[in-house]
Amino acid sequence: MTPLVRFERATLGYGRRKVLSDISFEIPSGDFLGLVGPNGAGKTTILRNILGSLAPLGGTVAVQPGLRFGYVPQRETVDSVYPLKVVDVVMMGRYDRIGLGRRPGADDRNRAMQALEHVGIPHLAHRQLSALSGGQKQRSLIARALVGEPTVLVLDEPTEGMDLVATTQILGLVRELHDQDSLTVLMVSHALNEVANYVKRIALVLEGGFRIGTVDDIMNEATLTKMYGIPVDVERVNGHRIVVAGGTTLQGRHDHA
Repeated sequence: MTPLVRFERATLGYGRRKVLSDISFEIPSGDFLGLVGPNGAGKTTILRNILGSLAPLGGTVAVQPGLRFGYVPQRETVDSVYPLKVVDVVMMGRYDRIGLGRRPGADDRNRAMQALEHVGIPHLAHRQLSALSGGQKQRSLIARALVGEPTVLVLDEPTEGMDLVATTQILGLVRELHDQDSLTVLMVSHALNEVANYVKRIALVLEGGFRIGTVDDIMNEATLTKMYGIPVDVERVNGHRIVVAGGTTLQGRHDHA
């Protein structure tokens, strides 16, 4: 089966500045991939190549024709000052389906309500987005991505700034969307310990280094020690993998590369 996305010996960067060199991997249909790494390592660079807003400096990045991405941006990049109701925000995800200059119809509004039902917040449809909690806003943005009927759901730092309860709920929702809807998911995050317990595969990006594999391939002491360049322990707490280095859990920061 032809992969949805294929990187073949791709060199990525900006102008003359190389961020990653000679990387090769594929995203098959039905994948649940966590793209993980600290600030500046290249997560956003990879994502921009996938979404088509950046071209590789060398090699190839091939995206299957007709692929539809449902993009969920970081919440902090979404301006919630405007007095928009949640259902109207979700309807924005239908605009490329509706067509330029056309007004959404009853079917579009019904699909927006169905998307809100799907993420568990239909009762918030007529609330203003600015009045919602962080977790509720994230569910609204996920619904906006889903209403466009995507082939691939892409989430950029979906749990940033959330407490433990909200983080667990959002990651659980994303896993349900993958499992129940057979939706291909790409989740970008700096939080290895969070992502590792929900995704199927991990692409780890660290200071010019790149490694991709199943969770078992990546979440082991030998691989992580080699990638991070420091001794790393992988422990299990209540069935969850926790990565510890020098007594501190490994967490990155925002990636703007």
